[in-house]
Amino acid sequence: MPKKVLANADLEKMVETSDEWITTRTGIKERRMVAKGEAASDLAVKAAKDALADAKLDPQNLELIIVASITPDMQFPATSCILQNALGAKKAVAFDISAACSGFVYALTIAEQFIARGAYKNALVIGAEVLTSITDWKDRNTCVLFGDGAGAAILSEVKSGGILSTYLGADGAMGELLYLPAGGSRIPASAKTIEGRMHYLKMRGNELFKIAINTMTHSAETVLKQAGLKPHDIDLVIPHQANTRIIAMVAKKLKLPMDKFYLNIERYGNMSSASLAVALCEAVKEGRIKKGDYILLDAFGAGLVWGAMIIKW
Repeated sequence: MPKKVLANADLEKMVETSDEWITTRTGIKERRMVAKGEAASDLAVKAAKDALADAKLDPQNLELIIVASITPDMQFPATSCILQNALGAKKAVAFDISAACSGFVYALTIAEQFIARGAYKNALVIGAEVLTSITDWKDRNTCVLFGDGAGAAILSEVKSGGILSTYLGADGAMGELLYLPAGGSRIPASAKTIEGRMHYLKMRGNELFKIAINTMTHSAETVLKQAGLKPHDIDLVIPHQANTRIIAMVAKKLKLPMDKFYLNIERYGNMSSASLAVALCEAVKEGRIKKGDYILLDAFGAGLVWGAMIIKW
């Protein structure tokens, strides 16, 4: 995580908002922000080194690197290639994916396929974001939501347990509910796009709220059915950290107590693809996940895309 903390009190000095307004509507108290010149790959390198150390794996033995990010260092080369070079993982295939807040689940699912068919033995999956670089600090409805961070996981073959079921989905018809207008081939960067603040994310939050609740609930129910499990069998749910009210409604629909949901949104806000990765890591470090536990990952984001996964630890 970046060292700089941007608290709600700091935002009160920047836009017309208040700590009470932000906390009540989102559950966020503070978020992290990169230092000047710090990019997604810088956060990814640190997270990757920690994951490699935890797995006692030499970078030379990595065969696959997938970085999920909507805020890559640049359009090309891929952030994964920058990461590969920084780690010295010369044998690894490397590519990026763009699946917004569902990026970590998408990337895990892709890596699982390669390992399951025997193509690769060790994969590094990372969610890394610098969302403050595309945040409009004049838009009080969105600037309070997002933060920067990165999380990483090493995937290898296991004899039992591991990933039991996955479910991915998309609906491009609702893409304009959350998007970044300019900077691509549709609307290339120009003085006009900069003046029009078109390089900052745009979001219709009220419309997304209900869709997120229903979609995350459906995703959870789908992977539970695939794994032959019921909601009460799950030991810990790690949801995308977008809004505590969304998470509370999903918990209600699944008939699960909130203490079965891991939350760190209060400290980090929404970090898109990094949210699930960081939350999973922290849950492990804090002892919230034990051997034999059933873990549910559940995410929803821009695209619109969504994904869920059941892991037996």
